[in-house]
Amino acid sequence: MRSSSNANTKLALAGSVMAGIGASACCVGPLLLLSLGIGGAWIGHLTALEPYRPIFIGLTVLFLFLAFRKLYLVTQNCAVENTCVPDRTRRVQRVFFWIFVPLSLGLVASPWILSIFYH
Repeated sequence: MRSSSNANTKLALAGSVMAGIGASACCVGPLLLLSLGIGGAWIGHLTALEPYRPIFIGLTVLFLFLAFRKLYLVTQNCAVENTCVPDRTRRVQRVFFWIFVPLSLGLVASPWILSIFYH
């Protein structure tokens, strides 16, 4: 049986990556498509997500904070219906967290990083 703590941690990690992808979609999407040889006038419309970038950045930071809080700051209460997450599962979640942090923040920072190389 899955505990809600385990599911909440996975949801926060997945949310941070998805928000990071959303934050970088306006700039990385067209570049990725062009590098794959896919072109056309419609690619210019992919920048329509640019005004929503601050919202996606905020969501990325929020989800990363929630995952960090759940993994490191909240103590487990094992007295309630045996809802503790096993230590091995918690370690795996922490490893995934530290893999997803630079991935998410890299996606958020990609427009600034790519502008160094392509302007």
